[in-house]
Amino acid sequence: MTFGLMPIAGVPLPLISYGGSSFIMTCMCLGLVLSVHRERSIF
Repeated sequence: MTFGLMPIAGVPLPLISYGGSSFIMTCMCLGLVLSVHRERSIF
């Protein structure tokens, strides 16, 4: 934090947060990315 590369507070960690809304949104985004990847794959 002394270098100023990342903010000290205000950004929740993905899949590790105190609130449930951040976890739900992270799961929804992961599901969207996985479904797009599955539809675009050649297999």
